[in-house]
Amino acid sequence: MGLLDRFRRGSGAKMRKPARDAYRTGSTRVRAADGADVDHLNAWVGERRGVEGFVEPRTAVSDVTLLLVAHDGEWTRRRVPSVKWAHDFCNRHQVPSYDAAVVGVPQRMREYNSRQRQAQKQALRDELDS
Repeated sequence: MGLLDRFRRGSGAKMRKPARDAYRTGSTRVRAADGADVDHLNAWVGERRGVEGFVEPRTAVSDVTLLLVAHDGEWTRRRVPSVKWAHDFCNRHQVPSYDAAVVGVPQRMREYNSRQRQAQKQALRDELDS
């Protein structure tokens, strides 16, 4: 990368400035939400049933994210522009939304992850046995 590449418009991913209290929190620059994130969330909500939204606050390593969890525990997480945007997105799609920092993530999501890990282990064992 050249010395002035970071100042050129339109090159690479958009970055968001650190929070105002970066000196205290250790916040760094993080990739901002973009159209691909929004498109993914729209498609994901439309293809699944029983979806709930969990809005995760900004941290030192990631921006505000929206975690969507389906009825069976399948989930996806994407960056979003703001907490308000995430709740408005859920309202538009008639999806209940919660603050993840307050309520945590649902047990069905952890169970889904566990089932996925077990299936991967079994597939690996089957592959090694054959």
